[in-house]
Amino acid sequence: MNDYLREYLYAPVSYDQASPEVREIYDDTKRTLQLPFVLNWFKYQGGNVNLLKANWEKLKRTLMDGEVPNVLKQLIIYNVSQERGCSYCAHAHGVFANSMSDSISGDIDFKLTENMDSNLIPNSYKVAIKVVTKAALRPEEIDEGDFVAMREAGFNDQEIKELFAQADLVNMLNTIAYVTNVKIDNELMEAQF
Repeated sequence: MNDYLREYLYAPVSYDQASPEVREIYDDTKRTLQLPFVLNWFKYQGGNVNLLKANWEKLKRTLMDGEVPNVLKQLIIYNVSQERGCSYCAHAHGVFANSMSDSISGDIDFKLTENMDSNLIPNSYKVAIKVVTKAALRPEEIDEGDFVAMREAGFNDQEIKELFAQADLVNMLNTIAYVTNVKIDNELMEAQF
């Protein structure tokens, strides 16, 4: 697809340009993610309310709900996106993960994304990141040993299902970011966590 066609099909829809239904979704993203602005990832889908609504619901339920700590989910999405080379998702989820760094380290200057091998990161997190990254990038290689590793790391059945759902979520996030050629939000570029 040439850049003109891509930009035409996936032109970002600002809050002011958005229909009332799209604005309602935008407002929900800001409330849920506790952001004062709408992320570009959503704006690039604002021209199709059904797509935006479905993808937001999937993201919200998979990423924000459940038993697995959000910081671990953010680290998984960051890691997969980083390995895949999806700069938008790696940057955005890296910012979110780093904003929660003190929940693991107790140090406001500690950056999770810069210290993925740190002893401060629980071994269970490292196991989950490794296995779910494998599931996202090479799902055909997942075997019984991966499930055993997750159980031995202390995850229960519900948490394991929730973690594997992150593989599906990050694939959706990365695909949309690539297809739409989404630009990193100025607000996220300036974020200092």
